[in-house]
Amino acid sequence: MNVLNEFAEDLKLLGDKTRLTILTLLKEREWCVCEFVDLFDISQPAVSQHLRKLKSSGLVKEQKKGQWVYYSLSIEDKPHVAAILQLTPDTSFILSSLNKPSGAACCE
Repeated sequence: MNVLNEFAEDLKLLGDKTRLTILTLLKEREWCVCEFVDLFDISQPAVSQHLRKLKSSGLVKEQKKGQWVYYSLSIEDKPHVAAILQLTPDTSFILSSLNKPSGAACCE
């Protein structure tokens, strides 16, 4: 795949508000699927579908800890994505705009 095709595919993924928000949140720490379900008020399968797309494109990686799967950014080889994420707000702003408390760890 040439570079422009890769950029276009990554930008399509970032064009979805939920996926862009997930990546923005992952800038600061890893998150568990259950935290995203609670945060976005969408079903676990819907969150998993978003994360599957991000993982298959190499934008996130997963790590299993006990029964939970945690996700973190994996954009070292994607400076175009890193540049976009530098422009996105921090976690506290996102949580505030969603009327959610900070640090809701539901899976510990």
